[in-house]
Amino acid sequence: MRIEHFAFQTEDPGAVAAWYMEHLAFEVKRAAGAPTHTHFLADSGGNVMVEIYNNPRVKTPDYWAMDPLLLHLAFCSGDPAADRDRLVAAGATIVEDFVTTPAGDGLVMLRDPWGFAIQLVRRVDRMV
Repeated sequence: MRIEHFAFQTEDPGAVAAWYMEHLAFEVKRAAGAPTHTHFLADSGGNVMVEIYNNPRVKTPDYWAMDPLLLHLAFCSGDPAADRDRLVAAGATIVEDFVTTPAGDGLVMLRDPWGFAIQLVRRVDRMV
């Protein structure tokens, strides 16, 4: 088995999808209209998708109030500091600036403009 997608509820799926496509190189694989306005977005490798939707039956979590260690989406980055600067210029906010783990990996934790946590990761040794 392999992961097909990870999904999260948001108030404005269209705006979130547009931001992820423009700034994180996602591609729309499928989109639907009302009532959920679902967008399936594939990463640049075409191996994993993120589903962004708004299901009116459930409440959207307060991502701003959640500790990003509870839930975040991590991206491989060759230069987390440069990607941090680019994403902050596009509306992201810094949660935790560049840190180096005991294994030597570089990490930056951000929030997208809607509060969802995104992490930029530069691994010393590629894991996947």
